[in-house]
Amino acid sequence: MVVNFDPVIFGIGPLQVRWYGLMYVVAFVVGGFIAKRLCDMGFMKLAREKVDTMITYIIVSMFLGARLAYVFIYNWSYFSSRPEEIFYVWQGGLSFHGALAGILVGGYLFARSQKIPWAQVMDTIALSGAQGLFWGRIGNFINGELYGRITDSPIGMIFPMGGPYPRHPSQLYEALTEGLLLTIILWVLLKRVKFYGVISAVFLAGYGTFRFLIEFFREPDVQLGYYFGGTTTMGQILCLMMVAVGILAYFAARKKNDLIA
Repeated sequence: MVVNFDPVIFGIGPLQVRWYGLMYVVAFVVGGFIAKRLCDMGFMKLAREKVDTMITYIIVSMFLGARLAYVFIYNWSYFSSRPEEIFYVWQGGLSFHGALAGILVGGYLFARSQKIPWAQVMDTIALSGAQGLFWGRIGNFINGELYGRITDSPIGMIFPMGGPYPRHPSQLYEALTEGLLLTIILWVLLKRVKFYGVISAVFLAGYGTFRFLIEFFREPDVQLGYYFGGTTTMGQILCLMMVAVGILAYFAARKKNDLIA
């Protein structure tokens, strides 16, 4: 199978509506609905009308973090000689790990503005936002980007930007694990956990674990390659850090003893 979708749904003059952008819209619309439902359930002690404000905080902080991490961690060798292109976000270049760091900051600022515990906000974001990873990776698949390594497996697909050889559809692997499976795990835990902060801790450790494993099938960033003797990618290094932070956050949540009513 050759993955060669048109990334543009339709265009009106210079304006283009792209599948990747639509996936983000779907993710935030669904996430907003879920977050409001969690408010109605009393999980997050906040009026549902405030959810739109929370989403604004998250969108701004997420994109800032995603762009800055991509520029300074993943591709500084390029941008250091072309600093004006740091602002050319329409050319692509976002990092999930940077987006996550931005979400943590945005969630903290929103929690402070509403005088509610940060853990409540982050748990709500994890429960409502994990599904967005599914849509985002589907967008990557349609764009034919972030493809996997060359394979002779029957599930290999040809991505024009990746050359003539079949590759792992790693975007779909990530959509099913980081997006769908992780979302199911978090919602199963919702009825079982007793403390705020546990769900977001599981999200961190779960995403880090799934992404670390998928990185064995995903083509590393060409400008970075491999580390530690050609066995480890930058994504895997950051994922191990995520898992460690998730484990520490879990024990911190248990120690804080902020009970879910």
